[in-house]
Amino acid sequence: MTGITAPSATVHEQATRRLAALATPPGALGRLGEIAVWISAAQGTMPPRPLTNVRLVIFAGDHGVARHGVSAFPPEITGAMVRVLLGGRAGVSALARTAGVHVRVLDLACADEFAELGADARDRLQQFKVRRGSAPIHLTDALTEEEFQASYRAGETVALEEIEAGADLLISGDMGIGNTTAAAALVGAVLGLPAAAVVGRGTGVDDAALAHKTELVDQALARVGARSADPVEALTALGSADLVAASAFLLTAARSGVPALLDGLMGVTCGLLADRLAPGSAAWFVAGHRSPEPAQTRGLEALGLSPLLELDMRLGEGSGAVAAVPLLHSAIALLRDVALLEDLG
Repeated sequence: MTGITAPSATVHEQATRRLAALATPPGALGRLGEIAVWISAAQGTMPPRPLTNVRLVIFAGDHGVARHGVSAFPPEITGAMVRVLLGGRAGVSALARTAGVHVRVLDLACADEFAELGADARDRLQQFKVRRGSAPIHLTDALTEEEFQASYRAGETVALEEIEAGADLLISGDMGIGNTTAAAALVGAVLGLPAAAVVGRGTGVDDAALAHKTELVDQALARVGARSADPVEALTALGSADLVAASAFLLTAARSGVPALLDGLMGVTCGLLADRLAPGSAAWFVAGHRSPEPAQTRGLEALGLSPLLELDMRLGEGSGAVAAVPLLHSAIALLRDVALLEDLG
């Protein structure tokens, strides 16, 4: 994988000077000022342009490990929630309408075939489908090499489609029972951490299920061994079609010079893998929120990112990132519209 061109250092310097010259006390805008400078550098223009086309893509897929006692919910919930998302009634749907974020849902690896949908709706949902569920990662590789490639191409293609549609900020979302197990395993593999350091309660499992989940992630990490040092191998062995696609989606955003807002555990995990696949990708990412999952905090530290929100959200779907979108609008408005000290007369 090739490297990534960084956001404009020249514009970053210009935006930093403007921030310091605003008619506000030094440092008074805190993180909002930092984010405004980052957006300006990512856009390559100062002052930054308002965000007018924020686009969220939710990558859905089932995980074979979900049938091995790692979640508080049965695997069938994945398909049920995809239907709720398609109907615009999920948590992220309400947040997206409030924030003016366009939402697209794609089935990369759901076990459900959604047979009741009309042909056109089903084709849109499944146009990049790779397989029905990913294999249980503690027993075997989640994907074949060919399935990894198909998943990667899907994420790359979708990112380019969203950029062609005018996206000025991209967000990856997720839907899939068992995905916190796969994500924890990926973070553990990439950062060389044991399961105990990365496994969390996901959908809210009890202590016994948490211990079992930790044991399965340890089994998965031991099974993969030294292969996990290679991000392609890690994603093939421990990921899933939807997580590979989301990683490629974020990587392609960075390569295309489009900033991306990371959600919780899935967003940060895929951002971390994107940065390992193409070093420098992280410069194009900002973290929307911190979830209670320990693997997300480890991933944030590795990426050098500090989240905008800390609301103890663990919904997934892209919801925490979407909730942070109004802060980005505010940051841009402050850098664009606040008077300069020299204008005070």
